[in-house]
Amino acid sequence: MSDNKKAKFKPKLKEKTWNPSVEPLLFKRWQDKGIYKFDKYRKGGIFSIDTPPPYVNTPIHIGQAYTYVWMDIFARYRRMTGYNVLFPIGLDKNGLPVEVQAEKTFNITLHEMPREEFIEKCKKILKESGNRSLDTFKRLGLSFNSWELRHELGGLYETDDPEYRRLTQETFIEFWNRGLIYEDEKTTNYCPVCRTTISDAEVEYIEEETDLNYIKFKVKETGEEVLIATTRPELLCACRVVLYNPTDERYKHLEGKHVIVPIYGRQVKIITHPYAKPEFGSGLVMICSFGDYSDIRILRELNLEPIYAIEPDGTMNENAGPYKGLKVEDARRKIIADLKAGDLLVKVERIRQRKPVCWRSKNPIEFVPMKEFYLKQVKFKDEILRIADEMKFFAPESKQILIDWVNSIDIDWVISRRRYYGTEIPIWYCKRCRYIYVPEPGRYYQPWKEKPPLKKCPKCGCTEFRGEDRTFDTWFD
Repeated sequence: MSDNKKAKFKPKLKEKTWNPSVEPLLFKRWQDKGIYKFDKYRKGGIFSIDTPPPYVNTPIHIGQAYTYVWMDIFARYRRMTGYNVLFPIGLDKNGLPVEVQAEKTFNITLHEMPREEFIEKCKKILKESGNRSLDTFKRLGLSFNSWELRHELGGLYETDDPEYRRLTQETFIEFWNRGLIYEDEKTTNYCPVCRTTISDAEVEYIEEETDLNYIKFKVKETGEEVLIATTRPELLCACRVVLYNPTDERYKHLEGKHVIVPIYGRQVKIITHPYAKPEFGSGLVMICSFGDYSDIRILRELNLEPIYAIEPDGTMNENAGPYKGLKVEDARRKIIADLKAGDLLVKVERIRQRKPVCWRSKNPIEFVPMKEFYLKQVKFKDEILRIADEMKFFAPESKQILIDWVNSIDIDWVISRRRYYGTEIPIWYCKRCRYIYVPEPGRYYQPWKEKPPLKKCPKCGCTEFRGEDRTFDTWFD
């Protein structure tokens, strides 16, 4: 293009700077006209976006904003192609995140103050951060169906709303009546800091350096000494079996014999098992209850009764003998000192290890026996995989993520939590005969502070009941 033509060129559109002052007017127009409202009676195709409600223990961050903008692009595109789009906004206000935030903000501890007071602290945080989160979403210009709290399709929903909690409890009651929920004492993930069980999905892994301790064990039948390497010497008291690999020629003469556990003097059998790796440590592995997931799996496989050594508060119990009452880390240091003093600790190596931690507190989790409520899921694995084959995935890797997750399930889902701010488990117990009363659906129940909707126990006639004080895992909502 010549310089002469360039000089004569005049763009038809004038360059403008966006004026944020028009945003409130534009947003009001969208709302007044109900432009993005979902009409469940409208004929035609429905495109439903299952919007995950963000935690609002703190205002939303850039990652959440980025995610919802992408969802909004899909919602707007589908509307332009004729679909009736279900695109609700929800705020997740239940569970551990807000409780941890309240403890940090007010410098308090959940289990050391009245429940009502702690709940009010949580509500104060949620009101402020929830409003700020909604304001941010509005500034992003997202086309949610509604910004008002409504108990209908497309309405704004909050997981601590009494109506929402009623629906959650109704789901539990239905599953209970169908025999899909049961209470049992099992070894479960437990965070000593949060003082509650957590699901496998709430466990994270960190890489860190730790000590691999080589400890002398004496073989009862031969009198010889063997070395067993462990990162958790504080669990010597809970040792149940010692393994070596079937291909490891060094230890074949020990099969069926016993080692004597140092400090405790208990006899533990030596057997072959492919879990033991000849190249790791000395090739001998002690299986304790419980140092990690492998210990749990192998003890179940061998049908061995566990010896529990750690209390829910993170201290060693009476099975730990002289280390009773010590925190796990303190017990580890003390037992290492005692092993050194007894010439039982041969050497220590620094190794890298993946350690399971609580996703919230970042504290190492322990595996302790807890009586909790479980939702059956193992029995449905094959059915879920069958349904997955009938579904259309727009990204093959998404289907594989689902398949990998389903295949990783080996226990039922623990759904109860020992926390305060969440949907309460709707159960009362007869104080005399322990009869479990599950009410009829229809309203929101708070058993920890309400009397049950019946006058006497249908089993023994007692008129005194104790309300359940646990809540649901927030994912159950």
